[in-house]
Amino acid sequence: MSSENSTTGLKRAATRGVNRTEIIDRNFIEFVRGWDEPAPPSRLDARIPGTGLSGTEFLQLVESQMLSRHLDLEARVMRAHGEGFYTIGSSGHEGNVLIGRQSRHTDPAFLHYRSNALFLERARQVPTIDPVRDIALSLAASTDDPISGGRHKVFGSVPLWIPPQTSTIASHLPKAVGAALSMAPAARAGCLPIPRDSIVVCSFGDASANHATALAAFNSAAWSRFQRIPCPILFVCEDNGIGISVETPPGWIEANFSHRAGLEYIQADGLDIAHGYGAVAAAVEHCRSHRRPVFLHLRCVRLLGHAGTDIEVEYRGIERVEATEAQDPLLYSAETVLESGLATPAELLQRYEACRERVQRAAREAARRPHFRSAEQVMAPLAPYAADKVRAEAERFDSDFEARRTEAFGGRDRLPENGVKRHLSIQINQALIELMAKYPEMTIFGEDVARKGGVYTVTSGLRAHFGRGRVFDTLLDETTILGLAQGQALMGLLPFPEIQYLAYLHNALDQLRGEAASLQFFSNAQYANAMVVRLASFAYQKGFGGHFHNDNSFTALRDIPGLVIACPSRGDDAVGLLRTAAALARINGRVTAFLEPIALYMTKDLYTPQDGLWRCAYPAPGTAVPFGEPRIYHPRATDLLIITYGNGVPLALRTANRLRTEAGHKIRVLDLRWLKPLNANQIARHASVCGRILVLDEGRRSGGIAEQIFTLIDEHCPAGVTKARCVGADSFIPLGGAANLVLVGEEAVCTAARKLLA
Repeated sequence: MSSENSTTGLKRAATRGVNRTEIIDRNFIEFVRGWDEPAPPSRLDARIPGTGLSGTEFLQLVESQMLSRHLDLEARVMRAHGEGFYTIGSSGHEGNVLIGRQSRHTDPAFLHYRSNALFLERARQVPTIDPVRDIALSLAASTDDPISGGRHKVFGSVPLWIPPQTSTIASHLPKAVGAALSMAPAARAGCLPIPRDSIVVCSFGDASANHATALAAFNSAAWSRFQRIPCPILFVCEDNGIGISVETPPGWIEANFSHRAGLEYIQADGLDIAHGYGAVAAAVEHCRSHRRPVFLHLRCVRLLGHAGTDIEVEYRGIERVEATEAQDPLLYSAETVLESGLATPAELLQRYEACRERVQRAAREAARRPHFRSAEQVMAPLAPYAADKVRAEAERFDSDFEARRTEAFGGRDRLPENGVKRHLSIQINQALIELMAKYPEMTIFGEDVARKGGVYTVTSGLRAHFGRGRVFDTLLDETTILGLAQGQALMGLLPFPEIQYLAYLHNALDQLRGEAASLQFFSNAQYANAMVVRLASFAYQKGFGGHFHNDNSFTALRDIPGLVIACPSRGDDAVGLLRTAAALARINGRVTAFLEPIALYMTKDLYTPQDGLWRCAYPAPGTAVPFGEPRIYHPRATDLLIITYGNGVPLALRTANRLRTEAGHKIRVLDLRWLKPLNANQIARHASVCGRILVLDEGRRSGGIAEQIFTLIDEHCPAGVTKARCVGADSFIPLGGAANLVLVGEEAVCTAARKLLA
């Protein structure tokens, strides 16, 4: 493209001192007005060279680009008037309109925030959608926004199969890979919600390609390809050469990805869509037909800075900014239209102004639409809970399930409820077998869970029962495990991923915080990442393994809105909690973190060696632990209430037994079982009856759950309640016997209880 007319317009605009939005708007108008190369009129059904598109179809692409541009311009006007709240735009990235045209609306698309044109063009495939209106409503944060309900400016749509992403820095890539990997197993399970030959589209910027989360996604996709596992994902790297103010070294993306094993690398021109069309078509076709990951490197530029508050000339200089503006994709598209005779300059400008009017009309209407008026409205989709339906599902025991369950256990005489009492790890294993029989779409995966049966043999035998398609080992990366879980959930499966140790979760926590648990909120409950994440947790392992294998820090989990946290201390509770956690996922799309105390996996005794009092009978099917309900030991005791969980439960029971023997004290013990949300009513009721409360918290002094329990008691109980806590030290867990110096011990619990009882 000759940029002479564009450059002339740039210089004129710069001398007038107007802002950059006015400059790029004026550049286009002056470029088209100044066109002086007459072309014979072209039939609109004639093909545009190199694209296979008719003139009409090409003009549709250009219209989507124009609408995208005007939405960017109008977003800044809305912000100036206090009517809009988001100004990260897509100007310079309008070439992604090609992906919107060539992918299908049934291809799940995980899009980054410069996807206006892609979204607009894809929406043509579903004529009932008005994408301009939808984006304007999102900019205005109106509750009428059809995807987020006004909670964020996102690109998302259920009919277009675009789950919403917020201002992601590559955190959406692992779940996109997870979705691609999950298509084949979901099809085998009969729950795939999209056509079998669908692909996944995932877009991101060149700066985001360097993020550890992105690298995990590229690695897992390539790792899968190396093993000949179908992974039909189209990575779209929209390379504009800069991340906010940090420039990407020229040639870095090509050097980094063009020869990477397992990724098919294809370059495409995202500035000149007529020139880039063929390469994008080849990328989509290769991904769809070969079911392999493709890395599409789309050349773009960034216009108007990073966002509305970004003054780009301050760190790039006016000459660099002007040179970038001369590469405006709309100028390339205008040149193709005018050279091909698809429109005269006057007709093209008429189309441009018609797009402006359509966007402005949508913006005016969006500004008048309703907004949130209460916290309850905002939070409505955050933590859905249909109590009756969840309980019915948790307790469901129909004839089909009964038959599958009996077969899975090898006959009626081998059903666990007909056997002897067992300890925690065995009963978790039996519960997983039961749930795999109940839910044919359920999967179990993680590090070492299949052949080895888990580090602590909790998943032993599951692969033999249900096959490698449903129980399998993953690569050693927690980000990939949780990304796969999200992808499986989106494809209709019911994932039970395992994170080998609680400490390992922190490597990938944002996959829960920023992605899995937030999807219902930002999609107004139209999408969900239903899953149960099992984590071997906590300390008290007699000093074995050091802090990475003895970690009691789950505070970060408690801070995640909408996340459910369950923690059994004994086998029968584990079974009942798992049944309800699965029902929460199945009915309400909830995400549950299931914390399994490692030190209690093999524990059989409670008070004395060989007493066997910490082994339990397997709960009969048709029963479950109700969501939020604690277990109460010694419910008639009123001298003291000990509130605890996990390893603290046997500690508390031993304390109660000692003090009853010593002085006849009657101590009630409340095992929370559900650590989030806490059951405030039950805590307050039992605290009020007993009057003296000891919180036994194996977490750390700073940030432990005792702080929240104290607050609940203060808020819900009458004055005069006396309370104290026993907590772990603010320390990592050392090796050997030194571990006991920083953990809560039985003597410390007894001492604290005696003080309260004195």
